[in-house]
Amino acid sequence: MARIAGITAAVLVLVTAGAGFWFYQHLNGNIHSIALNAGTSGGTGTEKADAFGRTPINILVIGSDGRSNTADCKLGGGCGSSSSTAGKNADVEMVVHISADRSNATVMSVPRDTMTQIPACKSTVSSASTSGYYGQINSALLYGPACQVATVHQLTGIPIDHFVMLDFSGVVNMSDAVGGVSICVSDNVYDTYSHLKLAKGTHTLKGEAALEFVRSRHGFGDGSDLGRTYAQHLFLSAMIRKFKSAGTLTDPTAVYSLADAATKALTVDTGLGTIQKLIGLATDLDKVPAKQITFTTMQTAPDPNNSNRVVAAPAAKTLFATIAGDQSLTAASGKKPSAAATTAKATASAVPAAQIAVQVENGTSTAGRASTITTALTGKGFSPGTTAANAPATTTTTTLTYGPGQKAEAQTVAGTLGLPASHLKQATSSGLTLVIGADWPSGTTYPGGTSSAAPADTHAAVSGAHSQTADQGKTCAPVSKYKTVQVNGVPMTPAQAYAAAGTKPDSAS
Repeated sequence: MARIAGITAAVLVLVTAGAGFWFYQHLNGNIHSIALNAGTSGGTGTEKADAFGRTPINILVIGSDGRSNTADCKLGGGCGSSSSTAGKNADVEMVVHISADRSNATVMSVPRDTMTQIPACKSTVSSASTSGYYGQINSALLYGPACQVATVHQLTGIPIDHFVMLDFSGVVNMSDAVGGVSICVSDNVYDTYSHLKLAKGTHTLKGEAALEFVRSRHGFGDGSDLGRTYAQHLFLSAMIRKFKSAGTLTDPTAVYSLADAATKALTVDTGLGTIQKLIGLATDLDKVPAKQITFTTMQTAPDPNNSNRVVAAPAAKTLFATIAGDQSLTAASGKKPSAAATTAKATASAVPAAQIAVQVENGTSTAGRASTITTALTGKGFSPGTTAANAPATTTTTTLTYGPGQKAEAQTVAGTLGLPASHLKQATSSGLTLVIGADWPSGTTYPGGTSSAAPADTHAAVSGAHSQTADQGKTCAPVSKYKTVQVNGVPMTPAQAYAAAGTKPDSAS
């Protein structure tokens, strides 16, 4: 987010300064782009417009651990080893949601240790391909960024409109270009794996120190990837505040350096593949104040088959539905649920559309009604398993029947089609069956209904999701209290390791 905002400011300053065309062409030539669905068979979902015809934007931000060049190989370590050069993994995955009215945004991290189903993919830049498998979510990047996009969409049901990917050297160059990012740590910390070493307090991180901070998974929280996502949120929040602060982007030379570094660092989808398109996106982002940007992490549960891995927790479904439904999480962060949210909880859907298949049956005398509704549902992100058929007999009233435990799924369908709750009925057998009656002779929204997803409980959505807003500048990254690192083979806490490595210079002076 902040990087794209920086590009916009940089380009505007350069153009107004008269540097215009040459710089514009140069920056445009820096950008590398790949089609959003390149090499994948799965869709990326479709955004729903609000009552004013505005649509939200969802971007998957990917941090690659690939060592495909000398700079990344040196920064990432393991230079030349098969484990570091064989492929790329998505060490960072964040879904950035910008609301349809541009009043708020949500940044949701998906931990790299999450186990999920990877769809069939074929890389357009290498010979790597897969027919699909169950594995660690970050491994999808081996088959290209489009495969990572398809995997995240399949897991969450959230439509993905764009992706932005950067590597190790991109983080270093960007942090240098902005003059460093101010970060606080709660205690002395030495992560012997990422090499981050900082004394308790506030520091300005540049270059490799910034990379060490955002890569550290043993220094913060419980020493897992979850702790790393929390620290990354603090880093990005600080960067956003710096971009929005007065005087940050007033020096044309510094601004050009920032724009040049940013455009060289990014690989984006073709929908963002020009400076004009990046400017349009950044303009939308810049409208959102820091206090209206919520950072959160997908709720997880231990993988029953591997204690070192996690799966999406049941609670994550509500978070996914809230983002897909374009609901702000800002008001819910750290506050008690409102009466409206409490009421919504009773009727809210916590199931993403991508996980719902519907059998649509035509109970009218008009041919093709079931096919029309089926196409509308799949176009709005419902499962490709949604099918059309003729009902056994004509009927006067449209009904949506659902099996035991599937009321939430039925509510998602009803909310999308504008079907009143009185038309929902529970059946004894599993599955969802929508029978189109004579009371719905045409169109894809039930007559008199409003096509919009049922609201999710936003307070429940952030429960256990480590939610905070970008304006919280006094928060320190919580250094791990566990023995997550080693010095000379001896397990230690990061604070103990700091004391034991007294001769090693700190990452930031």
